[in-house]
Amino acid sequence: MDIYKDALRPLLFTLVKADPEWMHSSTIRSLSWLGKTSYQAPANWINQFLVHSFCLSDARLEQTLFGLHFPNPLGLAAGFDKDGVAVPIWSRLGFGFAEVGTVTFHAQPGNPRPRLFRLPLDQAALNRMGFNNQGAAAMAARLAEIKQELNLSIPIGVNLGKSKITPLEEAAKDYLSSFRLLKDFGDYFVVNVSSPNTPGLRSLQDAAMLSSILEALQQENDPQKPIFVKIAPDLEWEAIADIISLAKTYQLAGIIATNTTISRDGLKTQVIAQTGKSPQQEAGGISGAPLRERSTEVIRFIWQQTAGQLPIIGVGGIFTPEDAWEKITAGACLIQLYTGWIYEGPAMIRHILKGLVSRLEQSGLNSISEAVGLQGKMEK
Repeated sequence: MDIYKDALRPLLFTLVKADPEWMHSSTIRSLSWLGKTSYQAPANWINQFLVHSFCLSDARLEQTLFGLHFPNPLGLAAGFDKDGVAVPIWSRLGFGFAEVGTVTFHAQPGNPRPRLFRLPLDQAALNRMGFNNQGAAAMAARLAEIKQELNLSIPIGVNLGKSKITPLEEAAKDYLSSFRLLKDFGDYFVVNVSSPNTPGLRSLQDAAMLSSILEALQQENDPQKPIFVKIAPDLEWEAIADIISLAKTYQLAGIIATNTTISRDGLKTQVIAQTGKSPQQEAGGISGAPLRERSTEVIRFIWQQTAGQLPIIGVGGIFTPEDAWEKITAGACLIQLYTGWIYEGPAMIRHILKGLVSRLEQSGLNSISEAVGLQGKMEK
């Protein structure tokens, strides 16, 4: 019996039908407390319990990419720890890296509630949070304090978004202002131009608009920090090819594929419990299982277009070791979780990592890096 999936999750999902965001906020507060507590000397037994229960250390899963060491390829996706309040706990739960944010230069409340919905029949979530966060200055102060006190064992990425009050034509300045405040505290950075929940944001994926943002960041980027761009799954192949070209021009570390989708195709959920409306009637992006196939297609396309030379972080619909292996062999050197972790529970990370080790053994491979793009390599 899986205690989380069979007992705890049904209870939690029932309790928070009216507002899943309340449960999310409560979870973040608890993880923030646990992270601080696990590092304190009298609480070493907590740390030992967490590591024993949720972590898996295996040299075959380790990689060094864009100058950073990743103990395993499984990371926490942006959106869960928006303000970086739980940074100390993520390595204790088994993650090989974590991405905080999305953070904007100006603090902002986000969109009106309700703005987060569960779609259990689809193993999905629908959100229109709208980059609610405390702002770049607050995150910079928090990360500075954490890094001064703790020796973190995993890379921490920072996902940057545009403030809602900033006009689109001033987007580059807005991203740059956040980057200046945070560049000393993040191990890598992500330009998020693909959330569907900030008006006009996805238009920044246009080559001309995106190039102005990347130009501004790279001029400021000294000493050099890895910079990624996160793209939407709903882009046409030609638009993705344009972004690949920009990634090469501005010497980006790679691409994150993908953000949430605005597509509603194939959903089983007819009525959302909290509102009584259908998913088609509710604005926002879909994450979770419905995104799995499309995000993998985008990963495969980028890998093929770049001959495997541009690092890809794959995210979207990962629930099982098979899902993770598929994205890695399609071309992702790293992968991220969010919605799957909510549905499957904290034991999911160790389960997926064990599954990846098993698949390496079955394939006769010595390291996870050898599995990246394996599908394309076998076709040649």
